[in-house]
Amino acid sequence: MNIIQAIILGIVEGLTEFLPISSTGHMILADSFMKLSDKEFAKTFEIVIQLGAILAVLALYIKRFFVSVDIYIKLFVAFLPTGIVGILAYKAIKSYLFNPYVVSTSLIVGGIVLIILDKWSERKRSSFPNPESITIGGAFKIGCIQCLSMIPGVSRSAATILGGVSQGFDRKQAAEFSFLLAIPTMFAASGYDLFKNHSSIHRSDLTILLIGGSVAFLVAIFAVKGFVAFLTKYGFKHFGYYRIVLGILFLIYAINTGLTLS
Repeated sequence: MNIIQAIILGIVEGLTEFLPISSTGHMILADSFMKLSDKEFAKTFEIVIQLGAILAVLALYIKRFFVSVDIYIKLFVAFLPTGIVGILAYKAIKSYLFNPYVVSTSLIVGGIVLIILDKWSERKRSSFPNPESITIGGAFKIGCIQCLSMIPGVSRSAATILGGVSQGFDRKQAAEFSFLLAIPTMFAASGYDLFKNHSSIHRSDLTILLIGGSVAFLVAIFAVKGFVAFLTKYGFKHFGYYRIVLGILFLIYAINTGLTLS
C-alpha cells in the first residue's frame, strides 16, 4: 500500500464510519477497485485507522463524558454483546465474510431497512431527555442489535441507530448514542486486531497507518457534524437509496469481473 492509497482509504473511512452506509463495506469495495496486493495488511489497516475516526467523535462529544457516570455504565452494557460475540467469531468473520458478495447483499438489504426505518421514525418523539437516560435494558438491546454490524456491509452506525429508535430515541438521539457507542466498540475492535496481527505490521507500515488515521480523523470531524444536520432535516431514506444503488452496481461489477471471495 502506498501513501496515495492510504489517503484515499482514510477519506473513505472518515466519510463513512458514522454514516449508516457501512464503512467496512466501502473499504472492501475500495480495496477491490484499487486491487491491493497485501490483503492481510489491508484488512488490518482498515480496522486500525478507525482509531482516527474514534478520536474525532471523542473530540466532538468529550463534554458528554463529564456530565454523569450513567453514560459510562450504559455504553459498557451496550458494548458487552458485541465484545463477547466479536471475540468468539473474530476468525470466522475475517475469513469468510470480508468479500464483495456479502458486502453487496448487506448494502441492499440494509438500504431497504433504512427506508422502512425512515417512515417509522418520521414523527417519532423521544421517550428520553438525552441519550444517557436510556435504561440499562434498553442499552443492552441496542448492543445486541449492534452485533449485526459484524457482517460487512451492514453498518455499525445503521444497526445502532435502528436499535436506538426501537428503544425510544428520536433520530438525533439515536445517532448521538451511536457515535458514543462507537468509542468503546471501535477501540476494542482495533486493539484486538492489533493484538492478533501485530507481528504482520512492520516499522515501515507505521507511516502508512499514521497517515490513514490522521486523514480519517480530519474527515470524520466534518462528516459527523454534517450527518446530524442532514439526518434532522431529511431522515434516513436517502442513505437507503444510496445503499441499494451501490450494492446493485457493485454486485454487477463483482460478477462481471469475477472478483473472488477472498
